[in-house]
Amino acid sequence: MKELIIALLFSFLYSAVDAQKYTDTTFVNVTPPDRAPVTITDRSLKTKLLPSMIIPAILIGYGLSTINNNGIYSSYKAQYDVQKGFGKDRAPLDDYLIIAPYVEFGALILLKQKCKNDMLNTFLLIGKSEAIMLAIVFPLKYLTKVERPDGSDNQSFPSGHTAEAFVAATVVYREYRYKSVWYGIGAYALASTVGAYRMINNRHWQSDVLVGAGIGIMSTNLVYATHLHRWGRKEVCVVPTFDGKNKGFAMAFNF
Repeated sequence: MKELIIALLFSFLYSAVDAQKYTDTTFVNVTPPDRAPVTITDRSLKTKLLPSMIIPAILIGYGLSTINNNGIYSSYKAQYDVQKGFGKDRAPLDDYLIIAPYVEFGALILLKQKCKNDMLNTFLLIGKSEAIMLAIVFPLKYLTKVERPDGSDNQSFPSGHTAEAFVAATVVYREYRYKSVWYGIGAYALASTVGAYRMINNRHWQSDVLVGAGIGIMSTNLVYATHLHRWGRKEVCVVPTFDGKNKGFAMAFNF
């Protein structure tokens, strides 16, 4: 368990340091309907393919090294320590928090935080990230046939819950890091809780969780680094609006 926490904390610290290196382009946000759109120039990261693969590679590599009774701190040893420390009391937080980073993302939109991409491209980025993650996770489950710690089935490796949570967390980080890395750190903390509770609830081994986290981050970073054909206009933002009487959506174009 200590190794899991250390690996995830390293991921957060890398994200925070990495956020100071590059510049990005201009973003547009929509003000209420009675005002003109505001163009905002800010510094941010561009997603670089090779650097963005470092953290997922570390998580996946370390996770693979701990399969069964292997590694400095094996999955068997980690599971023994987790079960000894938390006992048999179960809380289904992993089932509820799996989409918590997306809830955070939606809340930021409702709070009219400046968005990096327009909604169409954001949905495309999310859709492609989810598709790549699912295309990796589920074939691996059926190919590896690893039995879960609780013996319920043989589809333990890798953790789909953890992969899903880290896809969502990485989307939040990529969309809002130009404003503050703390949005991403908060999302990654939620995703890490999902991974931890997959072990606490005796549903996954340490190796499943670490590899699942790596796959989630890798899938999203790959999409953000290669999403070159942007549909619609980049300088467009859609946000919910409320003028005191009417609810709706506002869209702005920067010509």
